[in-house]
Amino acid sequence: MTGRSKKPSPPGQVSDDDKDLWRRVTEDAKPLAGRTPPREDSPKAGTPRSGAKPRTTPPVPRTADSPAPRRPELAAGALADVDKRTADRLKRGKLDIEGRLDLHGMTEEEARREVGGFLADAQAAGKRCVLIITGKGPGREGGVLRRALPQWLNQPGNRARLIAFAPAQPRHGGHGAVYLLLKRSRGT
Repeated sequence: MTGRSKKPSPPGQVSDDDKDLWRRVTEDAKPLAGRTPPREDSPKAGTPRSGAKPRTTPPVPRTADSPAPRRPELAAGALADVDKRTADRLKRGKLDIEGRLDLHGMTEEEARREVGGFLADAQAAGKRCVLIITGKGPGREGGVLRRALPQWLNQPGNRARLIAFAPAQPRHGGHGAVYLLLKRSRGT
């Protein structure tokens, strides 16, 4: 938000600012296969059925490419969605590492973009376990990239690709690297 206070719209009405924002958010949305979107000037588009309450927020369009609803946040080492044997092998670094991404020398924004692209490419290629190297960084808390990586992994697009992640073993970078267990892509 811009910091200015905004007067709320009356109940059952959507402000012009909200309509404009919704239009910008949904302009790239594509209808599901076999469906056509309602025209803005059609009586059905935005007109409530008789006796129905008007919507105060527009529906969120879903496409075949859109990620599933928000999943619970992952934490390093929390391996609840993984069987015990796989969880143990991930934590011990015993799974074959099928891809590596080294973030050394990148800015925070460059690294965030690289992580998203890397995960998408790795999953599309059918990779199951990958390693992301952030570096340890100075001090006990570590560097900017090391601290930011769990947040990036929990962003909806990335989170939808992950089952779990855990700190790497010393031979793979220790606390300056992370093992990631990817979901199998639907195409493989």
